[in-house]
Amino acid sequence: MLAHNVFFTLKDSSSESIDTLIASGKEYLSGHPGTVFFAIGSLNPDLDRPVNDVAFQVALHVVFDSKESHDRYQVDQRHLDFIEKNKASWEQVRVFDSDVSQS
Repeated sequence: MLAHNVFFTLKDSSSESIDTLIASGKEYLSGHPGTVFFAIGSLNPDLDRPVNDVAFQVALHVVFDSKESHDRYQVDQRHLDFIEKNKASWEQVRVFDSDVSQS
């Protein structure tokens, strides 16, 4: 399986902007073929240990059943529409992809 984790730092960190990006993520990024797990949400401000990276407002987590499913997702029109609709609101986007397995 492949885990696709994306951390969005927004130009406007208001709760309205955060909620808008989360809603758009649910609309455009969920339900793609090969998705094993999907979640999108906001930074938890209560977790403020020194090791916590807090340089983001919205986190996307998608686990795909294969690299091939991930690769199809990357060029899927819904994914491209999400990027086009939201990219102006992003200050920074960090992507962390990794191979994972269930125990």
